[in-house]
Amino acid sequence: MNNEIINLAVPGVRGLEPYRPGKPIEELEREYGVKNAVKLASNENPLGPSPRALAAARTALSDIHRYPDGNGFALKQALAQKLGVAPECITLGNGSNDILELLARAFVLPENEVVFSEHAFAVYPIVTRAVGARPVVTKTRDWGHDLAAMRAAVNARTRLVFIANPNNPTGTWLKREELESFVRDMPPHVLVAVDEAYFEYVGEAEYPDTVAWTGKYPNLVTTRTFSKIYGLAGLRVGYGVSSPAVADILNRVRQPFNVNSIALAAATAALADTEHVTRAVRTNREGMRQLTQAFTKLGLSFIPSVGNFVCVDFARPATPIHERLLREGMIVRPVANYGMPNHLRVTVGLPGENERFIKNLEEVTSGK
Repeated sequence: MNNEIINLAVPGVRGLEPYRPGKPIEELEREYGVKNAVKLASNENPLGPSPRALAAARTALSDIHRYPDGNGFALKQALAQKLGVAPECITLGNGSNDILELLARAFVLPENEVVFSEHAFAVYPIVTRAVGARPVVTKTRDWGHDLAAMRAAVNARTRLVFIANPNNPTGTWLKREELESFVRDMPPHVLVAVDEAYFEYVGEAEYPDTVAWTGKYPNLVTTRTFSKIYGLAGLRVGYGVSSPAVADILNRVRQPFNVNSIALAAATAALADTEHVTRAVRTNREGMRQLTQAFTKLGLSFIPSVGNFVCVDFARPATPIHERLLREGMIVRPVANYGMPNHLRVTVGLPGENERFIKNLEEVTSGK
């Protein structure tokens, strides 16, 4: 009977595996019997959301018997003012993942191809196969996107290219000149989606702000999220910035009320709290230094990252190390499903959380 049901699914979906999120704290404590677990697995902001966002969410609770503003007027206005684009260029999503899925659903046919890099976000192949299209996965260069290889993979069947900048899970990034050259060279039948979920964490001078290119390249879409630096992962709100023509198409297939009223209120308030963002950036920078110095001291190599996470290389399968860390109540992220079986991805936490992870890692790697 199960096979009969599977055969009813569309071909692209039959071969998919569900996305595997980081293990929740409650699940670990239930399965392993540990207390006071620490989660450094899902690239969440350890500071939590802005106090302004929390206050706005509480206020919005009194109206949850009403449907939210389906057009997200207030949030779009706030984003438009901050980003310097017209509100008509913005598409709101149930997290930025929603925008990635909308792009595939609205623009990609089964006979099309979608290009993305190996070791890139797991959602790209999911949304590609879900619409029956062919994923074209290019090799990386130094764990990051090889734009020359991606350019060579584009052909008449290509309809969409996904680029994560910075990339998850590797934390690598592309410079302004090389990325703009890539976007400029794309034929008009190819959309380029630049996934900037970790945009606010990057402090590199040559890191590009692709939203500023919106008026120049009608086939460019930038996606960002409130799940990371703004600390609103549980509310699921993100957005895409594109030409009005692309946004119009995305809004035709976007589900009504895809962003709830609590999320809309909290995100609008969070956007205005620049002090909280500054504090989060500083906490991340200091925590990244804390972790990478420890890795170096332990003789472990790592991939330099500009996000709020770092991949550490154990030079051997990381599964046993991950398991031992779980038993210590420390949740980090295995990335074997990204083709990186020797690595674990570690989210930058608060100083005490980082220190506890370092202590656990020292014990695990020393064989104690």
